[in-house]
Amino acid sequence: MCGWHLRTETAGGDGDVVARLRDGMARGVLSFPLTSFGADGSLDLDGFREYVAAQVATGPGAVFPACGTGEFFSLDEDEYRQVVTAAVEETAGRVPVVAGVGYGWAQAARFARIAEEAGADALLVLPHYLVRGPQSGLVAQVEHIAARTRLPLIVYQRDQVAFSLDAFRRVAALPNVIGLKDGHSDLDRLQRLTLAAPDGFLFFNGAATAEIQARAYAAVGVPAYSSAVHAFAPEIAAAFLAALRDGDGARVDRLLREFYVPFVELRDRVPGYGVSLVKAAARLRGRPVGPVRAPLADPTPADLADLERLLSTGLALVSESPQNPENPTPTLTGAAR
Repeated sequence: MCGWHLRTETAGGDGDVVARLRDGMARGVLSFPLTSFGADGSLDLDGFREYVAAQVATGPGAVFPACGTGEFFSLDEDEYRQVVTAAVEETAGRVPVVAGVGYGWAQAARFARIAEEAGADALLVLPHYLVRGPQSGLVAQVEHIAARTRLPLIVYQRDQVAFSLDAFRRVAALPNVIGLKDGHSDLDRLQRLTLAAPDGFLFFNGAATAEIQARAYAAVGVPAYSSAVHAFAPEIAAAFLAALRDGDGARVDRLLREFYVPFVELRDRVPGYGVSLVKAAARLRGRPVGPVRAPLADPTPADLADLERLLSTGLALVSESPQNPENPTPTLTGAAR
């Protein structure tokens, strides 16, 4: 079996992980931390530790290191081990740590074993590499990974992974598959999946900028979401979540109109800005995250100037929050480090 260890029983703490994730998802957005690199592209582990500590201090529902925003696709196995280990140590059990795994199932299982050894609580199964497969192949991909780890799995459907109702039922029936992250925003399909899911199964909104569609997802029973904005401006992410939960539609609309929609329009200018723009914004806030790795590219000077103006607008909106009427306007480098 080429060194694979097949799972013979699910982890004894699965129920605890599900409960902690459900509680965290009810309290706050999900943090997908950026991975810090030096100017030469090398892993900056000290910078990553500082950054994760700042993210955890904002009270996210869970921390998902080495996923898409964390440039999982650019990490080798040793770097991956260091990143996941550091995330586990910096969270210190305060919130669940869900590490990304991906590529084909064989490589995903290698990353799963590393994450398990590093102390991760669960895994996010990222879409497989390059090829499209039939529904039977999508199911088999998850089956192979699930059979080779004791950690609970959350599967991520986006791009070339979109489960049919029958395929979803087969995946959700696997003992250590506990949830689904959706990035397709096909709410008709998603509603069918939520209705077919086992009791206690977790769902969350994984759209590229999830706040844009947060109300629509909540309408089909999926209120929890990940937030790319939380990676660089947790104040803005928190203000939006508070307005959403308070039913303050006017404030939700204003945040969407003046910050989130312009941010999406800026993000859509260049392929890869879904990560590199987020990382540039974090640098503007003084976060030690460094540049992106190729094939991504950092924003152009013109786009960076637009980003800085937009970030200032978003932070100014936070200062008007009814929850913090007397707070001064946050500055670009003013968040906790």
